[in-house]
Amino acid sequence: MRKYGKVDANQTEIVRQLRLLGCSVVSTASIGNGFPDLVVGYHGRNYLFEVKILEGVRNPKHSALTAAEIEFMATWWGQVHVITCVDDALRVINATQNFINIETKG
Repeated sequence: MRKYGKVDANQTEIVRQLRLLGCSVVSTASIGNGFPDLVVGYHGRNYLFEVKILEGVRNPKHSALTAAEIEFMATWWGQVHVITCVDDALRVINATQNFINIETKG
């Protein structure tokens, strides 16, 4: 089992957009051992996000959950959300309209 995780190519943009929205974001990808890639705080709630690349964008194996990620999610008593883009994250935190307003103000 690999101890330390890696950062997916789309994670940087997801983090940037969430911070524009006003979220607190900490990258936890380096923790590895199946721990999710991002811890996000928004309006008094915390979210764990596992970031994956859309299947077929690169190598399909990169979009699959690892055995360690599956085990973590199965044994974690809270929620972990698998996301591939900013829109996925916004749906989870119910922030789509707020985000659109921020982006158009520019």
